Amino acid sequence: MAIYKEWASQIKGYNRNIRLAIMANIFTQIGFGIFMVIYNFYIRELGYNEQVNGQVISMTALATALILVPAGIFSDRIGRRKTMLFGAIATGIVLLSRSVIEMQSLLIITAFATGLASAFLQVSGIPWLAENSNPEQRVHLFSIHFAVMTGANVIGNLGGGILTDLFSLFTSELNSIRFTLLIGSLIFLIGIVPIIRFQEKLVSREMSQVKKRISLKELLHKNESLKIILLFAFAQLLIGVGAGLVIPYLNLYFADRFYASNSAIGFIISMGQAATAFAMIIGPMVVRKVGEVKAVVILQLASLPFLLLTAYTENLWLAAIGFLFRQALMNAGNPIQMSLMMSKVGDSMRGLANSVNQMVFNLGWAFMGPVSTGIVIKYGAYWGYALVFTITASLYMIGSVYFYIVFRNYNKTKPAISTAKVG
Repeated sequence: MAIYKEWASQIKGYNRNIRLAIMANIFTQIGFGIFMVIYNFYIRELGYNEQVNGQVISMTALATALILVPAGIFSDRIGRRKTMLFGAIATGIVLLSRSVIEMQSLLIITAFATGLASAFLQVSGIPWLAENSNPEQRVHLFSIHFAVMTGANVIGNLGGGILTDLFSLFTSELNSIRFTLLIGSLIFLIGIVPIIRFQEKLVSREMSQVKKRISLKELLHKNESLKIILLFAFAQLLIGVGAGLVIPYLNLYFADRFYASNSAIGFIISMGQAATAFAMIIGPMVVRKVGEVKAVVILQLASLPFLLLTAYTENLWLAAIGFLFRQALMNAGNPIQMSLMMSKVGDSMRGLANSVNQMVFNLGWAFMGPVSTGIVIKYGAYWGYALVFTITASLYMIGSVYFYIVFRNYNKTKPAISTAKVG
């Protein structure tokens, strides 16, 4: 009951912009969830092999990694609302086109375009929430944001499968997939409506006037913000490299090692997402007891035994339990990290901070794919995955220890650097 009252009190305190952002997040993530879970089957149904699927995934990730920092600077310069609106409209249009095109070159080009367009939307979300909340709200708010995102993805994933099966009763497999993709794209586009209703504060004008009067102080504060961004980025790079070794291939792990059915794998992955959403909700309780930095480190280190259990067990359900707890504990720290970073970085650099953080994580995923698959091919389904998971656990431990050493003095009472308030 106390937890319920705590969360109810937090939610009641959110302003109109935050409520609209949550609504936009729900629609865009459900639409994305429907689209992404079905699109691989669309490519296969068109007659293309798995190599084309791999190219599509790689091009999307590469485009996102390349554009994130420019998109973050763009967001800082012209405002969050305009950036998110552009990203949502462009992404929605590209998703609609991907639902009907069939030529291989266009499949790859539009995958790259999706990565470019969606980056403008995702890079502005966290700074927008930070700028419309106070520091006391942010841990709870970011926890809700990530939990809603995860939950909406689960709904989209389940809905995509159900819709495809339903349409297949009346039409061909290709058309049933195409209809589902179009519905997912349209649901994504509904997310534009709340974004249009955002009311952006005129922070940028006030900041530009302040900069003219205090350029030296502004420069010092920006240097401090840049230092914090780089420190966070290195921690995120370590985690991203570790995650990139295993997370994209978890479905293959369950299939290769345990010969699990598609339905069993789908159920396990969905339960992992649900566990993640729940863990993000309980994250603020850990923060209240030990503080932000220790909470992140404790949650991440607590996930390591479960990761190693998944690495070495030969029992499917033990592997599933290990996966669920690792997924929940490791991801529970993400909203806390975002809250900490947003509170320590100046208003004018929050978009850059978020984009750099996401860029290095995406680079970890992009570059570790061939390494992971190469190790599994060389050492087989048991020792290959065991080695990959162990490397990931080592990187997680190094990243967690580094995070604690670097940020243990950045406690909640240390004031955020706010360029708009200098002077």
